[in-house]
Amino acid sequence: MKITVLHGQNHHGSTYNITKLFLNKLADENTEIIEFFMPRDTPSSCVGCCNCFTKGELQCPHAEMVQPVVRAIEEADLVILDSPCYVLGMTGQLKTFLDHMGYRWLAHRPHPQMFGKIGLAVSTAAGAGARKVTKDLQRHFFYWGIPQSFAYAKNIRATNWAMVPAKRKARIEKDVTRLAKKILQRQGKVKPGIKTKFIFKMMGLMQKSNDWNPTDREHWANNGWLSGKKPW
Repeated sequence: MKITVLHGQNHHGSTYNITKLFLNKLADENTEIIEFFMPRDTPSSCVGCCNCFTKGELQCPHAEMVQPVVRAIEEADLVILDSPCYVLGMTGQLKTFLDHMGYRWLAHRPHPQMFGKIGLAVSTAAGAGARKVTKDLQRHFFYWGIPQSFAYAKNIRATNWAMVPAKRKARIEKDVTRLAKKILQRQGKVKPGIKTKFIFKMMGLMQKSNDWNPTDREHWANNGWLSGKKPW
């Protein structure tokens, strides 16, 4: 199994440590794990040039930094997005990268391999907001075409991992163990649901009459999606 992780922060705080717990439960000797850390691996902010949409992703002014991360996502069996909760949202660094993935949304040029992957969203907060973060991260999974995603959001009631009591850490590890087991059971078995299929069909109808963006339309045509072929 290949796992790609996008950490929404550089520091090794509570969110990072819980993600590491997941990796320990999910990985075996044959697992390949690739990790990216924000802002270390974050490209510059999207400038809204729309080159990725109209000219192709390699024409993005930040393609040199963006594309290695995109390729790792597309080659993974499991994609993990983690972010601590900052002011009721994900970190700005992670959002900056995700902005560059707009061209891979269902409305534009979803990658065929995305429809067989699993996503995992992880977030922690000292108080409220972690669930909101994971919900937002799962939204990105959905619009990339990933058919099933899981979430782990935790109010740790502490400002750093060292301050989390041992009993609470033990409960967290039990939660992680249970969820990791579910993920492993679903590996290789996921298929798009009704909502994904419906939106894909609607986007296909839109692409058939697409005379405003030949780059998107060509992607759909080359994959056979305009003539009835499906990516699942």
